[in-house]
Amino acid sequence: MPDPYNGNYFPNMPKVKSSKPVSSRSVQRLKIAYEGQPGAYSEIAIRQIYGSKAIAVGFPDFAQVHEALRTGAVDRAALPVENTLAGTASLHDNWDVLAQEGFHAVAETIVHVHHCLMTLPGTGLSEIREVLVHPQPIIQCKRTLSRMLPKALITRGDTAASAQKLSQTREKGVAVIASRLAAETYGLSILHEGMEDDPSNFTRFLFAAREPIEPRKGTASKTSLAFTLDNAGPGSLFRALGAFALRDIDLARIESRPIPGAPWRYRFFIDLRIPAGDAKAERAIQHLSEMVTELSVIGTYPAWVDHP
Repeated sequence: MPDPYNGNYFPNMPKVKSSKPVSSRSVQRLKIAYEGQPGAYSEIAIRQIYGSKAIAVGFPDFAQVHEALRTGAVDRAALPVENTLAGTASLHDNWDVLAQEGFHAVAETIVHVHHCLMTLPGTGLSEIREVLVHPQPIIQCKRTLSRMLPKALITRGDTAASAQKLSQTREKGVAVIASRLAAETYGLSILHEGMEDDPSNFTRFLFAAREPIEPRKGTASKTSLAFTLDNAGPGSLFRALGAFALRDIDLARIESRPIPGAPWRYRFFIDLRIPAGDAKAERAIQHLSEMVTELSVIGTYPAWVDHP
């Protein structure tokens, strides 16, 4: 695939976090932070974009992932931001960090999530009394779990980290929901593959960096924005979105989020679908900046094309 990163998309945009774009580094040297252990879906996302030469560095939680990127301990951070079944539940912190911390989204990928029920080899389904499940798979697998294991205790856990723990403790009667890669990594036996209630289960990841990397002009891209509208009066959101409708710019996503520490104030997140370097996007964002209280260009990045 040719390198899509080149050019300068928003050279003079006011009121946004930005700095001089940098050229793409060789993936041979990239260190990429993710939440979890080897075998996590975030590791799969890293391999889809950067291949096996990138160094995937796991952390126990997203706060430490963010801190590793902030301090320069890693070059990128793999951040899940949206799921087709669970929405943005439990992923809001990643959007807030992207909007507020000065990070830049530089790449996107979408992982087709196939959850597997796994346990120690030799354990049957009827022997399972407890299932360790990450909050996201709990939402995604609720009906299947109720049908298959109606009496099992559902305990909050992780995906790959719980698989690793089970491989070490060898606790009988315990199962984990995680990826096939996790089962293979930790020597667990898969009892059932496809635990998700709906097979159209996809998680979207953004890769964050400390500096922007602008796509080559004409690349099929997305631009993610965050803005606030404080005391702007009736119709303010309509007028703000009109900056894009007037220019026939497609909005791929819109969501509002409460602003932490500011009761009843909200931040709006939108994704634009437009080729990189299209001048009307710059004009639309300039227009938007005149109507909002705060505006952050989270990033412009090549859109992931291998999705339904």
